[in-house]
Amino acid sequence: MDRVQLLLLGFPVFLFCSDLVNLFTPPPPKQHHHHHHPPPPSIHETTDFSATQSNHARGVYYGSVVELKFCVSCSYRGNAMTMKKMLETSFPGIEVILSNYPPALPKRLLSKVVPIVQVGAIAAVVAGDQIFPRLGITPPPWYFNLRANRFGAIATTWLLGNFAQSTLQSTGAFEVFCNGDLVFSKLQEHRFPGELELKDLIANRLPNSALGKNLGSVWS
Repeated sequence: MDRVQLLLLGFPVFLFCSDLVNLFTPPPPKQHHHHHHPPPPSIHETTDFSATQSNHARGVYYGSVVELKFCVSCSYRGNAMTMKKMLETSFPGIEVILSNYPPALPKRLLSKVVPIVQVGAIAAVVAGDQIFPRLGITPPPWYFNLRANRFGAIATTWLLGNFAQSTLQSTGAFEVFCNGDLVFSKLQEHRFPGELELKDLIANRLPNSALGKNLGSVWS
């Protein structure tokens, strides 16, 4: 095997190993935010008023969580970041979490098989003269057609494999959850939510602010 063959085979193998590392490496553990909940109201009005001031400093919607689950491979991150900033500005103290909406299990498994098929096909094109005889197999007719244009065959295999992998990982999802409840689903509506629309949907799901509750208890 000459140097050109080694280079053509080694580069895809290197990319394949990188893909495997990215595919099978578990995501970093999520950092759990330890919320310091305000102290329970006391029977004294002064204690209630102190808790009210503390909640007001943190934000009147402190404790509420909105999760945006979107398709990362669909390049929806920009939309998610825009919605996150809008919600954090509109609802002080609210926590907005961004996460990937994973595809179904069969698609995830197939997406892990695609790189293996890619490298196997490229190895057959580059080093088929050594691989087939060692396996005791007569080279099939399609091998000679691919060998006549090795560079084009390798490029086509890699591009088609990457396209197939991207398609399998895509979900087209942009799902919005407020305190665990689904408030908008792009999979159901087949569109993105408008900023004003999403703001109204979240506002209808948020409980009354802790500030309003504490003030009511003070004046009662």
